[in-house]
Amino acid sequence: MTNVLITGAYGQLGSELKKLAPQYTQFTYFFTDVDTLDICNKQAILQFCIDNSIHFILNCAAYTAVDKAEEEEQHSLCYAINAEAVKNLGEVASQIGANIIHISTDYVFDGKAYLPYTEDITTNPQSLYGKSKLLGEQWLMKSCAHALIIRTSWLYSTFGNNFVKTMIKLGTERTELKVIFDQIGTPTYAADLANTMLTIVAKSTEKATNYVPGIYHFSNEGVCSWYDFTIAIHALYGISTCNVLPIESKEYPTKAPRPHYSVLNKQKIKTTFDITIPHWQTSLANCIGKLKT
Repeated sequence: MTNVLITGAYGQLGSELKKLAPQYTQFTYFFTDVDTLDICNKQAILQFCIDNSIHFILNCAAYTAVDKAEEEEQHSLCYAINAEAVKNLGEVASQIGANIIHISTDYVFDGKAYLPYTEDITTNPQSLYGKSKLLGEQWLMKSCAHALIIRTSWLYSTFGNNFVKTMIKLGTERTELKVIFDQIGTPTYAADLANTMLTIVAKSTEKATNYVPGIYHFSNEGVCSWYDFTIAIHALYGISTCNVLPIESKEYPTKAPRPHYSVLNKQKIKTTFDITIPHWQTSLANCIGKLKT
């Protein structure tokens, strides 16, 4: 039996992994969060992994309050979770011979491209959040030779707080809504990412050579703006009384700069692990169908 440790189990991705877990009965799961395992404590991670004979670590834990991270008092917490804790996990994984899959972000790029980002494009984060995530990537790659990093974007789910739920809430409360149209990317349904992660674990346990460390990109297929995304959310949810207006980023200033273009090229992960990725509209319909029931 393969023992799998999931950190950040209360988050969107961790919750989707927990929901999906019964479909992968060949694994024994250990779902943890800050109340059960402090990943900022390397010794605690090591002891937990030894006690439970962990073979795979799926790190879904992250500090994701992008604007709050810009506040001085939040700097250390952001870096502790997104960088130092990732280094701890990598060092432990290396020490015990476990594989580790870590989730990163499109924020490691500057958003100035005009073609989908491949994994070898030079990183240039513009926010403290992005810088902390990039540092986590770098430390992980140095500390663990068999680390696998998946960068993703615009994550949403039936769990937790996210853009989809916010737009549904605001759409039912207001008659008018202004949404940014000049930031382009791709939404990612956390359930699809969770399935891909467990698919990689499954294929790797079937045959060791199926596990190919490195950096990968994953989001759903297709592209859209936040405005397009909102229009689709409202249409699928059946909201018709809210007028959605497109605005420019400069009309909605934020503490942390957002990438204007953050479309990720997924060819590497599709080819390496032989996976098919759904279009964002298909997955959005799936998610909203669950939210409506």
